[in-house]
Amino acid sequence: MLPSFIEQELAAKQAQYAYRQKNTLVTSNQFIIHNQQKYLNFSGNDYLGIAASGCLQAAWVNALEHNLSGSTGSPLINGHHGAHQALEDEICDWLGFDACLLFNSGFSANSSVLKTLLKDQNQLIIQDKLNHASLIDGGLQSTAKNLRFKHNDIEHLQQRLQTPADYKLVVTEGVFSMDGDAAPLQPICQLLAEQDNVGLMLDDAHGIGVFGEQGQGSLAKQNISANNIDIFTATFGKAIGTSGAFVAGSKQLIEYLVNEARAYIFSTSFSPILAEVTRQAIIKIRNENWRREKLEQNVFHFVEGVNKLGITLPCGGNVSAIKPVVIGSNEDTLKLAKILRNQGIWATAIRPPTVPQGQARIRFTINTLHDIADIDQALQALEIGLQTLSKSQS
Repeated sequence: MLPSFIEQELAAKQAQYAYRQKNTLVTSNQFIIHNQQKYLNFSGNDYLGIAASGCLQAAWVNALEHNLSGSTGSPLINGHHGAHQALEDEICDWLGFDACLLFNSGFSANSSVLKTLLKDQNQLIIQDKLNHASLIDGGLQSTAKNLRFKHNDIEHLQQRLQTPADYKLVVTEGVFSMDGDAAPLQPICQLLAEQDNVGLMLDDAHGIGVFGEQGQGSLAKQNISANNIDIFTATFGKAIGTSGAFVAGSKQLIEYLVNEARAYIFSTSFSPILAEVTRQAIIKIRNENWRREKLEQNVFHFVEGVNKLGITLPCGGNVSAIKPVVIGSNEDTLKLAKILRNQGIWATAIRPPTVPQGQARIRFTINTLHDIADIDQALQALEIGLQTLSKSQS
């Protein structure tokens, strides 16, 4: 039998408007279909419209003709195929790193790096306060001491760096998933250049593909060289439009992970078909800058619209595709999500523990497939929702 606390905790979540449920969806272009109802999708991470538009259909067909549907083994036994190596080579050429290693998920990549590399109590991990759960969990699973610095606060990071340790690793994201703002990479790199035995790890899950003429992400956006980043991670599951993830860095880093990272050594590699389709998606991203230009135009139009509604976005007017409207309470946020859905807009309520208590929000994500009319419809629905909430509270 299961522990008795499960029923109690689920009941408590329902009472706190924190209960979560899966929705079975069909996604096509900028739309979601749920229970035979069609909605404009403002919740996905397919920022460039690679996954939903069907533009990879030919790549899937071609990959199926030349690759196995499954890798048939872990990478160090028989699961590393030519398609996997070609994908790693493409990433290195794209981003400028010496070596690359594929993982089945971004969570696995991030947590594996930290718990594999940091094995000594005299080492120190210093993470941004708003880092993703995969980074936080990886740090906690390591043997090293863990510290957090205030979000994007260079002065506080400098204070944390004064903590004695044999080796220190600073960990941050390129674009933060809940606020959509960017890490100040130039100041961080300048600060770390003055330190001994300090490394920098960057997770660019929400920046890769979105910024730069070839979509190199936050590195291109902030004019950072791969030489300034010791460990780089990103997922294929967002702008790249497939699934899986990678770690990039020096050859020595990758050789170490190949020999020590348990999630890599003891996991079956993802499908060679998926590896080849992902490579083709990256080629498309590198060559089709119009996708980023269209996304940027859509983002600016959305920001202009919410500003007219008197809404202050946490990330201001930056060109990240993530635009959260912070409501506060779980209950009100769920009410607003329901009103939006009644207006034909699929925009999900994000609640604690994903965000801090009292900062529940509707997180709008903009993509290349949206047109101006779609964004105007979302803005109109948001205005109606906020007015309805205000009346119910008065």
